[in-house]
Amino acid sequence: MLVLVSPAKTLDYETESNYEDFSIATHLDDSEILIKELQDKNPEELSSLMGLSEKLSLLNHERNINWSSPKKPSETARQAIFAFKGDVYQGLDANSLSRNDINYMQKNLCILSGLYGMLKPLDLMYPYRLEMGTKMKNMRGNNLYEFWGSKITESINKICNENKSKGVLNLASVEYFSAVKRDELLAPLVSPVFKDYKNGSYKIISFYAKKARGLMARFVIQNKIQSPKDLCDFNLEGYSYSKKESSNDAPVFLRKV
Repeated sequence: MLVLVSPAKTLDYETESNYEDFSIATHLDDSEILIKELQDKNPEELSSLMGLSEKLSLLNHERNINWSSPKKPSETARQAIFAFKGDVYQGLDANSLSRNDINYMQKNLCILSGLYGMLKPLDLMYPYRLEMGTKMKNMRGNNLYEFWGSKITESINKICNENKSKGVLNLASVEYFSAVKRDELLAPLVSPVFKDYKNGSYKIISFYAKKARGLMARFVIQNKIQSPKDLCDFNLEGYSYSKKESSNDAPVFLRKV
C-alpha cells in the first residue's frame, strides 16, 4: 500500500542525524516557482497571508530568501522524515525504525507538501512554512490547490504503478488530501478513522487521531502491509478495529483507556 501523510508545522533541524542516504524531491522545479513568489513578499505580507506572528514571519522570510534546491544533507537540508516533528511523526517515530524499515518506507510512503507537492521520506528539504490551504495567488491560480492541479495525483499513480500497490492509505488531513484528485486515483482509497472514548462515547480527538495516523503508518511499514483488509489487525497503543462502525473504504478503530 502507498501511505499518504501530512507534513508538520514544527521542524527539527537540531537533533543530530547520522542517516546518510537521501533522495531529491520530484517537483523541485515547481517548488522554485513558489519560492520565487514567496521571496517577493516581505515579513508583513507573509504575516497577513499565513496568519504568522512577527517572529515567525521574520524567520520564514529569511528562510525564503536563503532557500535553494537541496542537493546534499547539511545543517539546513535534511531528509523530510527526520525534519518534521509533530503528532503524526511522534506516532511514526522514524528514528527508531530499522534501516530495512526506512528503505521500505522510502518506496511506500509519501508526505504531501504545500511547497514541495510530494516528498518521499528521504527527499531533502530546507525548512519552510507553506501550508496547503494557504490562499496564495500564483501564476497558476488563486491558491495552492490550483497551482498543483493534477501533478500530485499523477505522481501518486506513478508510484502505485511501479509498486503494483493494492491501495492508497490516506492518513493525511483534509487540508492536504484535498490536493489529491480522488477520482483520478488508479488504486482503491482507504481512509481510516480513529476514535477515543471520552465522556461516555467514542469521538475523534484531534491530538490522539493525529498520533494514531503516525502509529498506523508505522504499523504498515513494520509489517509490510500490502492489502487494505490487513489493516484490520492494527492494534498499537490500545486501538482495535470496529467492524460495526466500519465500511470498506473507512475502517474505524476505537480505543478506551
